[in-house]
Amino acid sequence: MSVPDLLPIGRVGKPHGLDGSFVVERASDDPARFVVGAVLFAAGEPATVVASRRARGRPVIRLDRRVERGAELAVDRAALPAPREGEFYAVDLVGAEVVEEGGRSLGHVLSVDPYEANDVLALDNGVQLPMVEDCVLDVDVECKRIRVARGFVDES
Repeated sequence: MSVPDLLPIGRVGKPHGLDGSFVVERASDDPARFVVGAVLFAAGEPATVVASRRARGRPVIRLDRRVERGAELAVDRAALPAPREGEFYAVDLVGAEVVEEGGRSLGHVLSVDPYEANDVLALDNGVQLPMVEDCVLDVDVECKRIRVARGFVDES
């Protein structure tokens, strides 16, 4: 059996209560990921959600085993629906070349970082680009290429 292709959906945050529950940091927008009975991968190993609630708008869960704070929570990609046309999972952008209008290569995506207002493309050269319509003109997941508008990267 091969190791599943895991997609991050959050991280084990601070404890919540005395029963082993914790706040999920950087949680997926899909609340179904954290329902009782859901199987997650915590630090790469399977774990089942045995309790789930929300506190201050954030998921608070307890797993069937102890997990260290800061451990990544993920799901098996095969368990997720295929993205609809024109949509993609953020992890699919990692490694993509980012090209400015006119053809200038800006680098490759190291990560897609969530922020309050919008996600940000973090490139291998330290450049950060907002994932907003004015900046990102088109994304070709198959070719691993993202075209962005001019003016978002300093010319120097």
